[in-house]
Amino acid sequence: MPGTTLTDIIVPELFNPYVIEKTMELSELVQSGIIKNNTEYNTLASQAAPMVQMPFYEDLNGESEQIIEGEDLTDEKITSNKDISVILRRAKMWSATDLSAAMSGSDPMAAIGALVAGFWSRDMQKELIAVLKGIFGTTTATTGENATAAETRLSSNILDISGGSGAAAKWSGAAFIDAQQLLGDAKSQLTAIAMHSAVESALRKQDLIETQRPSDASPFNTYMGKRIIIDDGCPYTGSGANMVFSTYLFGDGAIALGNGSPVGFVSTETDRAKRKGSGVDYLINRKTYILHPRGISWTNADVAKTEGPSRAEVAKAENWKPVFEAKKIRIVEFKHKI
Repeated sequence: MPGTTLTDIIVPELFNPYVIEKTMELSELVQSGIIKNNTEYNTLASQAAPMVQMPFYEDLNGESEQIIEGEDLTDEKITSNKDISVILRRAKMWSATDLSAAMSGSDPMAAIGALVAGFWSRDMQKELIAVLKGIFGTTTATTGENATAAETRLSSNILDISGGSGAAAKWSGAAFIDAQQLLGDAKSQLTAIAMHSAVESALRKQDLIETQRPSDASPFNTYMGKRIIIDDGCPYTGSGANMVFSTYLFGDGAIALGNGSPVGFVSTETDRAKRKGSGVDYLINRKTYILHPRGISWTNADVAKTEGPSRAEVAKAENWKPVFEAKKIRIVEFKHKI
């Protein structure tokens, strides 16, 4: 397509919604139901503030009372709490040389949009892994006048069998059931698993993985009826037979996704460096969004920039604190060997 520039191809008003829609379509996390998006979350992600409140009502508790003629019932209040999420701001720039093949296609904007959406789908998966590292991580102990001890704030939702002897440290059906049981009677809400490809391979060798072929969707694999998402970003330590993997179990809608469009925020724009040889075209794409584990509040305790956290800061345990009852947080970390 000689003489054609990115400015000729990209129409931001059409490109932006296409990329957002295509990103969610390509995301296994969204398709599995782990991540849920709705207009309320989109509105929250469009706020100018770096953090937003996601209020929720506490569950009703106590016991019913006996009805006695002439006696008043005790009035109980419905209490609320604050689930605070952080707005993530991310951007990426590509040059025309990176997109040259797509530019030569019959529908170059759609082709480029698909490439950009694929990038953001993979990037969102990396962001989620950082979130998981943060919420299940251990804070760093401090010394001095206001000394604090190291703390794993979501330890209630972690099953770590890796310190066991021999087979007791390895993945097994029984151990997986124990991991689910951390949520008690809420375990039935767990619907999907994110695991390292090495874990998936080990299970496949044991013929423990089933392939589901729904008539209205692409095939996907399951273990004990739960959809498998393979991601080599899932943390592991050690090497060889001593490798310890973190596998994550999720409930439907455990992660809230909000695609923001703040006032004055430029999501897509093109640029051109005229002085470089024959000139170089650039496509710049920006995202402002919420990717929030429901029931775990963002504390903003260790963030350097006022604009919001980096991915490394998202992965810091100091920046997260559970506010839901443990079994209502629909995420479990299972640490094991294979």
